[in-house]
Amino acid sequence: MQVLIIGSGYVGLVAAAGFADSGHRVIGVDVDASKVEKLQKGISPIYEPGLDELLQKYQASGSLRFTLDLNEGIANTDAAFICVGTPQGEDGSADLQYVLSVAKEIGKAMALRPKDAPPLIIVDKSTVPVGTAARVHATIAAQTDRAFEVVSNPEFLREGCAIDDFLFPDRVVIGCRTDFAESIMKGLYEKKLAAAQARNSEAGKWFRMDPPSSELTKYAANAMLALRISFINEIANLCETVGADIDFVKAGIGSDHRIGKYFLNPGPGFGGSCFPKDLQALLKVGRENGHPLMTLATTVEANRHQKQVLALKVREYFDCKPGTPAPLAGKRFALWGLAFKAHTDDIREAMALELIESLTSLGAQMVVHDFEAMPAVRAKIGDRVIYAEDPLIACEGADALIIATEWPQYQKTDLQRVASKLKGKVMFDGRNLFRPEAMKQLGWTYHSIGRLPVLA
Repeated sequence: MQVLIIGSGYVGLVAAAGFADSGHRVIGVDVDASKVEKLQKGISPIYEPGLDELLQKYQASGSLRFTLDLNEGIANTDAAFICVGTPQGEDGSADLQYVLSVAKEIGKAMALRPKDAPPLIIVDKSTVPVGTAARVHATIAAQTDRAFEVVSNPEFLREGCAIDDFLFPDRVVIGCRTDFAESIMKGLYEKKLAAAQARNSEAGKWFRMDPPSSELTKYAANAMLALRISFINEIANLCETVGADIDFVKAGIGSDHRIGKYFLNPGPGFGGSCFPKDLQALLKVGRENGHPLMTLATTVEANRHQKQVLALKVREYFDCKPGTPAPLAGKRFALWGLAFKAHTDDIREAMALELIESLTSLGAQMVVHDFEAMPAVRAKIGDRVIYAEDPLIACEGADALIIATEWPQYQKTDLQRVASKLKGKVMFDGRNLFRPEAMKQLGWTYHSIGRLPVLA
């Protein structure tokens, strides 16, 4: 089949590479000339493990190409995917201006299709609120008399694992009205579904439903995962107060098959491009329809508090007195991790940025390291911090080490070498990368999440 992917951000690029991997002919479209130029050279504008290799492979084979012109190939396209951004508006709702702008352009370009051509399947792949498919349909219909159908196909990709998630999907959700639309979508995904089922008999599920249900499924899934994260963070904070160990607690509750072990790792709060924005959008939908989502509102508030936990631990340890001007003046902290999670360069809603703001406002000097996200942080906050190209260099002369992102390389670091760089063996581990017993044997003062501190 021939596929148009409109938008070359995180979702669009993964979809373009993934469909090319299935043997389809893919044209990627974007309005950013510099981005398209990079992509034509096989260089991705985002960091996602395995993405560059797929882009280069399928451009070399001729099955994938990128262009600025939406009109290219639309006459013979079977499906056009809308993969543009839906940023959060001031009221928390998803801003659909880019989605509807693309819909209008598709409508105009439909004139290039023969009048007797099969209906063009136009797919909302971006995360959008309930009712968007109907709005997209109305926008396109105002521009054309050619046959088309709008389908909802939300993405369920985890940053850092997105290629694997696309190539071996747990499930594919399709919101459509006709059997013809479903047949086109099945043709696009059938190889990926078969590959997922071959790997895991419980994966590769196909769900056809109406568009509103499909749209809501995406928001509900992210809300449930966010709720689990905030719940386990709340339990972790309680563990520290009552002298319990969150590692034992999460193992005990995660063994219940009704609960499961996933998304029960405590940390410094969730961030990224999806959860914060999608939760606010879903809260807005609830308010507008007279059904306030109180559990979800509490989840958002709990996460806001959790993002301050590491800073509070640092302030307490260094005895920051309320009202004291610049109580951390003269203190230097090494910060490992800037991205909101490992294996990505995404710093949207990253806890590390709030930590930097909190500690530097108290007079502290911050020396930061991340394996992928430093250019993005430098572009956002400039020289408010010192950037170290190596984790050990960041530790030189620091009063303490703070870990904000769970890069596996940090867990494998020689702690004796780390200690030799620091002024003292003091660590604030927001990702629980190390065991308290081991840190105690090594003579560290070690603060983590949901476990009693180890004092040297």
